[in-house]
Amino acid sequence: MPIPEPEPARIFAALGDRTRLSLLTRLSDGQPRSIAALSVDTNLTRQAVTKHLHVLEEAGIVRSTRIGRESRFTYRPEPIAEAKSYLDRVTAQWDDALLRLKHFVEDDPGGGRSA
Repeated sequence: MPIPEPEPARIFAALGDRTRLSLLTRLSDGQPRSIAALSVDTNLTRQAVTKHLHVLEEAGIVRSTRIGRESRFTYRPEPIAEAKSYLDRVTAQWDDALLRLKHFVEDDPGGGRSA
């Protein structure tokens, strides 16, 4: 299965679930894990874990590798870096807009009010 192109909205949607964040935390050490291993110490069925892993995989955040009858999932940091970069760009745009507004208000002798 080809790795999907990172898309910030898809990444944020995938990360917007507590269970998926928990699974991602467990995978973030870089060790591949099976669905059975990821189901241990949770109240989730293997089917539920599978569903959540597929959402993470569709967003490109994890990758699955088939080993015999078992799929092993690994964390891919690149989409998270892409999402962070997106947020950095949006933050810079808002910082610039707020700075322009500040200058406008401070430079206006009427305080932004019409005479």
